Amino acid sequence: MSLLPVEDALEKVLALVEPLGTEVVPLRAAVGRVMAEPASARLTQPPFSASAMDGYWLDVADHLPGAKLTVEGEAAAGRAYAGTPTPGQAVRIFTGAPVPGPNGVVVLQENVTREGDTITLPQELETHNNIRPEGQDFAQGESFGPERPLTARDLGLLAAMNVSEVTVRRRPVVAIIATGDELVMPGEEPGPDQIICSNSFIIAALAERMGAEARMLPIARDDRDSLRTVFELAKGADLVVTSGGASVGAHDLVGDVAEELGLERRFWKIAMRPGKPLMAGRMGGAAMLGLPGNPVSATVCAELFLRPMLRKLAGLPPESRVQQAQLAVDTGPTGPRTHYMRARLKPGNPLPRVTPFDNQDSAMLSILSQADCLLIRPIGDGPRKAGETVDILPLD
Repeated sequence: MSLLPVEDALEKVLALVEPLGTEVVPLRAAVGRVMAEPASARLTQPPFSASAMDGYWLDVADHLPGAKLTVEGEAAAGRAYAGTPTPGQAVRIFTGAPVPGPNGVVVLQENVTREGDTITLPQELETHNNIRPEGQDFAQGESFGPERPLTARDLGLLAAMNVSEVTVRRRPVVAIIATGDELVMPGEEPGPDQIICSNSFIIAALAERMGAEARMLPIARDDRDSLRTVFELAKGADLVVTSGGASVGAHDLVGDVAEELGLERRFWKIAMRPGKPLMAGRMGGAAMLGLPGNPVSATVCAELFLRPMLRKLAGLPPESRVQQAQLAVDTGPTGPRTHYMRARLKPGNPLPRVTPFDNQDSAMLSILSQADCLLIRPIGDGPRKAGETVDILPLD
């Protein structure tokens, strides 16, 4: 059976999921959420024309070089001047205060000379009126709904629009299952033939960084009963992500048990390195993504497939993360699989310079932690010389 190209695998993976339903959350809980429908401003901002500076408001007809005016009152933020200025009069005004009239100018306080209640304008006048017009920021009824997770800045804008709650996509629930008799959790004492489980922590962190709710389930041992029990705990999730047990060994039972439980497998094995034994399908009401057991392979597959799945579940558009760089060293040819090489980036002109690590072992977490990006080597790509332009996938 020929291996499925990465692009085809991604298309099949994305076909397994659809944007989730919606819920209404208070603004305080909305950071990082994705709006399912835009919100409308309930007021105009600013609601009145306001001074942008501390200074003196005067009618534009009195804005003449060297003019002398009488200060008749004061306006401050939250406390407007109640009178109606007449020609030759000025109003002391502070930043954010409503202006006293429609055809005025604010002259900066440092640009005038004041003696008692009289100010004298400078000989050289500013051309800017230093007034923020009504509705400069947004108007009542104006909509806001970015196609990205909401930031702290977005929440500030929504609050200013007098929006107290927003309609967002429900958070995807991701059930994470690590499999293998060899695994124990961090903090436990591993036996002589055991290792610490790291994949679940990588997957959970990536899922949560993408705005999902991660449910890290108990380690499933290499027997059918244990796998069935842990799969039962995954019920209710939107996406079930396993790691390990998806290869062809006698102890690789994930695919078999999942099919017994209703998995409709869409593919198994793809033409990529690391990450060949990738599996995907639907099981009950959830999509399932079966990642390889090696931590680097699991991480690369999570970056390439889990991340786009979570974006689609959240109702976000596809993202293009591939960038370009220049090789800093010569590299050899690739084989029949797309190779995602861990690599370092350094600044360059016009493109950053990328250097792959010499050791690309798919179990080396220390190198994965040091990597800035994945250097993408296409199927059948020949040797490359330093200075050539290549594609990279940044790691954050």
